[in-house]
Amino acid sequence: MTAAAPLLSLTWTDDVTGRQGHLVIDRLVRGVCSGGLRMREGCTLEEVTGLARGMTMKEALHYDADDPAARYIPLGGAKGGVDCDPQDPRAYGVLVRFLRAVRPYVETMWATGEDLGLAQDVVDRAAAEAGLVSCVQSVFPLLDDEAAARGRLADAFAVEVDGIGLDELVGGCGVAESVLVALDRAGVPRQGTRVCVQGLGTMGGATARFLARAGLKIVAVADVEGTVANPRGLDVEALLAARDAHGTVDRAALRAQDRQLPRDAWLSVDAEVLVPAAVSYAVDSANQARIKARWIVEAANMPVLPDAEELLARRGVVVLPDVVVNSGTNAWWWWTLFGDVGADAQEAFAHTRRSMRALVGQMLERAEADGTTARAAAHAIVADRLPLIAERFGQRR
Repeated sequence: MTAAAPLLSLTWTDDVTGRQGHLVIDRLVRGVCSGGLRMREGCTLEEVTGLARGMTMKEALHYDADDPAARYIPLGGAKGGVDCDPQDPRAYGVLVRFLRAVRPYVETMWATGEDLGLAQDVVDRAAAEAGLVSCVQSVFPLLDDEAAARGRLADAFAVEVDGIGLDELVGGCGVAESVLVALDRAGVPRQGTRVCVQGLGTMGGATARFLARAGLKIVAVADVEGTVANPRGLDVEALLAARDAHGTVDRAALRAQDRQLPRDAWLSVDAEVLVPAAVSYAVDSANQARIKARWIVEAANMPVLPDAEELLARRGVVVLPDVVVNSGTNAWWWWTLFGDVGADAQEAFAHTRRSMRALVGQMLERAEADGTTARAAAHAIVADRLPLIAERFGQRR
């Protein structure tokens, strides 16, 4: 898929701290675009631009033109990013001021929400303080019944499963289903297949839970404090219960047989599946040589650099791309708001699994038929769908 210039690209500088925030609108469909807001030290305009382009792809990938019962119609892609450590005491003030600065875009065209470094409740609180009705209010004019839709979404965000919110789980459900599809297509038994997860935050934690419950063995997890490993399998539920708000595990919860390894040890863990679920640009051309896994499943956005992916492909390592793998959270928001699913966990999980199984299967079939990588196949599917979306609903670049 050839990258074109985004429709809108702006950088804001906070007059209090000097911190910068970025907003990139890659494409509008029906006058609206969708994409989360992240906060991390070192976030750049280039990063946000790539993420916005990825959101355009995720929206297109989940458009099913052949399902007459589907209520959700795709939006365009966008992304926001703030260059600030979310644990900085000044971070919340920076977030409020950024949202106040970009308020006209949120009100009219940019639907946003949680992303790396920001939980949804924090985004909602900051949006309200910035004078916004909702961080997704630009979508409201597209709804048949706004009150019912907003109530449905609020109810869905109140649902918890075993102590974890449904909004935190659906993304991991989609990542886990991507892994299971790859294993099933390769004829690899699920039971005992070893997995390493880098990042035990919202996405990584939920992925680890779903994979463990599917019979896979989580042999290592990594957070900012280091890598925790056990070749016999970690107690995933105990680790999830011992996390703080930023996904860091309290080491007091580890068992005697659990090993504490250096922070970058997750790269070389003996496992069939590696799930980078934290920061972007985690796998580069140098450290990719340490990876032993057969599959890398991108739960994070842009964790594998292009040159690293090329080298991995030469070694027979399959990278399942972020634009497909981690698209479940975004899709669930809109399935719920538009009414394709209700505020029910099992309904949401079933819909996510069906959608991801079909999408990942189509991507891998296309890659095999074309003799390309999974990412190239995903891009080809998007290239097929975008003209159809533009023809049916209009777009702006």
